[in-house]
Amino acid sequence: MPADRLHLVRHGEVYNPRRVLYGRLPGYQLSVDGRRMARQAAEYVQSLERPVSALVCSPLERTRESAEPFAEIFDVDPRIDERVIEPTNVFEGRRMVKALVNPWNWRHLRKPALPSWGEPYGEVIARMNAAMTQAWESVDSGDVVIVSHQLPIWITHLAVTGRPSRHDPRERRCALSSVTSFEMPDGKWTEVAYAEPATTAGAVDVGAV
Repeated sequence: MPADRLHLVRHGEVYNPRRVLYGRLPGYQLSVDGRRMARQAAEYVQSLERPVSALVCSPLERTRESAEPFAEIFDVDPRIDERVIEPTNVFEGRRMVKALVNPWNWRHLRKPALPSWGEPYGEVIARMNAAMTQAWESVDSGDVVIVSHQLPIWITHLAVTGRPSRHDPRERRCALSSVTSFEMPDGKWTEVAYAEPATTAGAVDVGAV
């Protein structure tokens, strides 16, 4: 038997005083509030009274740190999976407000459905599905937690619910340390719950791709 439920958990708030789009850049770690948010997410999953048998996270600092309270609470070692990492983006390291008013950058916006500024949505969906399926099949029972990033989680939600990949990033339902949960009846992913257990008032959330 595979897992019973899979939770995609977004990382907590990142210390980002320059408010840049950090993407895959190294050195962007959780803020003090971000660590609190990560623990609130882990405590929420604990409150479901469902055993967690496997823990997966992307290799970036903010997801590895967000996985720590899950590892502590559920006594499970995290496994790094490159497939659940943040997508690439040509605007990494820049403040988006300034970048978008520069006409030189408009060429990167020519095909928003792909998107033309970074990794194609189809590739993100494929790698997330592969990572989720492997994690799902890696255990005999219990739940699986994957700590990832806003875009991979949201684009997975769109794919599972049969919606187009093209979207407005400002309208993503994927808050810091949110938990999006899935099951796989009859071999097909089905979203079963979404929760925002962390207190995020006043949080800085401008670094997502």
